[in-house]
Amino acid sequence: MKDAFTEGLKIRQLEEKDLDQYNELLSYVFQVTGTDIEESGYANKREMVQSKRPILVLSTVFGWFDHEKLVSQIAIYPCEVNIHGTIYKMGGVTGVGTYPEYARQGLMRELVSVALKNMRDDKQWISYLYPYNIPYYRDKGWEIMSDKLSFKIRDTQLPKFVQVAGSVERHEVDYSDVLTVYDQFSKINHGALQRSAFHWEEYWREENKEERTAAVYYDAAGQPKGVLFYWVAEEVFHVKEMFYLNQEARHGLWNFIGAHFSMVYWIEGDNYKDEPLAFFLDDSQIKETIAPYFMARIVDVEEFLKEFPFKSFKKPFHFVVSDPMAEWNRGVFGMKWDEENEKVQVIREPIGDSVILDIQTLTCLLMNYRRAAYLYQVERIDTNQQTLRILEEIIPDMAAYFSDYF
Repeated sequence: MKDAFTEGLKIRQLEEKDLDQYNELLSYVFQVTGTDIEESGYANKREMVQSKRPILVLSTVFGWFDHEKLVSQIAIYPCEVNIHGTIYKMGGVTGVGTYPEYARQGLMRELVSVALKNMRDDKQWISYLYPYNIPYYRDKGWEIMSDKLSFKIRDTQLPKFVQVAGSVERHEVDYSDVLTVYDQFSKINHGALQRSAFHWEEYWREENKEERTAAVYYDAAGQPKGVLFYWVAEEVFHVKEMFYLNQEARHGLWNFIGAHFSMVYWIEGDNYKDEPLAFFLDDSQIKETIAPYFMARIVDVEEFLKEFPFKSFKKPFHFVVSDPMAEWNRGVFGMKWDEENEKVQVIREPIGDSVILDIQTLTCLLMNYRRAAYLYQVERIDTNQQTLRILEEIIPDMAAYFSDYF
């Protein structure tokens, strides 16, 4: 950091009195426009700014201040996520920004370091973030964990009607059965956020909630099994999100979309399940685009590994991890199976063969964004074939589902 910038600069945790500065910095960095405000359903910028107050109060926010002027900031949003059936506390990184005149001085790197230490103290062994710049966050230890598939199909390409035993009802998006289905869904889908009432508020905060509808599929016993968030505008059926507990519910929800055949020409939407829609269609000549959506980072390797639901294995091995930011993650993590407690035992000794990789690759591997064999093929993992087979066998094979935004 240059000497001219050091005088008067200090890091401290933000308080509620700093809300206006927090939002002014966000507005500048992300260039919030009048159109953005209008589309999100807010009356004006002040109303939009006020809507951010709850996340600042709930989150831990650190910032650099230049004589009490906030010039750089990072927020840690407290969450819980499902990692292959195990619920982890997660630190969601958001609100990241620095005024351009203070850029390239190492301020954000210091804030990331402080944030990681705070997450570790709070036992948030993993962190998620939405990347506005993937190389920037990779440099600090995050890696892609999930994708978003966007699709656009003609009304004539809709899936064929499938007879189902249940039916669909339309409700408000915050109807109790909607919350029930998502809660069950998030418990069985790796990567998913466990949404509290506050997280649901954040889910809808930057959308015009009143113009969205929930279609809920009920089975023959009257139990809710699937949900579709949608709206119709200018002869386009927009799918915000679809989540379901079984294939019957999926068919039922697509039947509901198909019932709009005479009203729309196009169906557009997003899919977070890593399942290309084209495979389910008779006419698969559709346009689908895939883009990285969220990134993740293991905050504390030892603690994360201790809770990770590995399948049992007989031959011990050890990870050799490098980390650009967190010194506690650097080095050796021995892995052996504890038969008595039916879980992995992690020791800081080099037992068995080695698996050499960086924190980004370890996160990618355990979040199952890419399998061990692929990471070995592209030279992101250095190990032998026997240990590679062990990794393939002991890490659950389920893609991460994450549809939230913060």
